[in-house]
Amino acid sequence: MFGLFKKKEPPRPFPPAPKWRPAFAAPITQIIDRVSYYTDRKRDFAIFKHGTCALLPPGLTDVAAVAEAKVILHNIFHFHPDMNPRQMDDGNIAIQYNHPAINVVISDFAKANWPEIERNHQDALAASEVLITPLGHNKFDTFGKMALYGRCFMFMDAQHPEVVQIIRKSNP
Repeated sequence: MFGLFKKKEPPRPFPPAPKWRPAFAAPITQIIDRVSYYTDRKRDFAIFKHGTCALLPPGLTDVAAVAEAKVILHNIFHFHPDMNPRQMDDGNIAIQYNHPAINVVISDFAKANWPEIERNHQDALAASEVLITPLGHNKFDTFGKMALYGRCFMFMDAQHPEVVQIIRKSNP
C-alpha cells in the first residue's frame, strides 16, 4: 500500500547507450584508408557519418548496400554490442562486433586528444554496463579507454544511421 506513493523512476531507454558523444573524431578519409587496408581492399563497405563501417556482401547495388549496412548496425545495437578490440599492425585499434562492422581508433589522433578520452571514458559505458578487464570491473588501461572511445561512434551511428559513402573493393 505504501508503495503507491513512491515516485516511479522513468523507464530506461532501450537499447542502452553511453552518455558520452565525442565531439572529435579522426577524418573519415583516414578511417576509409585503414579499413580498406585491414580488408586488403577485398571487401565493399559502407561508412556511416561517425565512422562506423559495415562490411558488405559482394555485388550489392548502392541502394541495397545502404539498406544492408543499416540492418547490420541495427542488429549490433539491438542484440548486444559486444566489442572485440584488436591492436592492429599499424598501431591503431580496430573494434569489431558480433555482426560485420568495425570502428577504427587512429592511435595518433587518440593520443592528440588523450586528456578528453581519459576524462570521459567512464561515460562511454552504456547504462548499467559492467565490463570485466584484467584490472577489475570497469577499470581500463590505455587500450581499453581508446576502445571505449571508438565504440561510442557505433552507438552514435546506430541511433541516427546515415551512410555517407559506399567503398567498393579494388579489382585485381
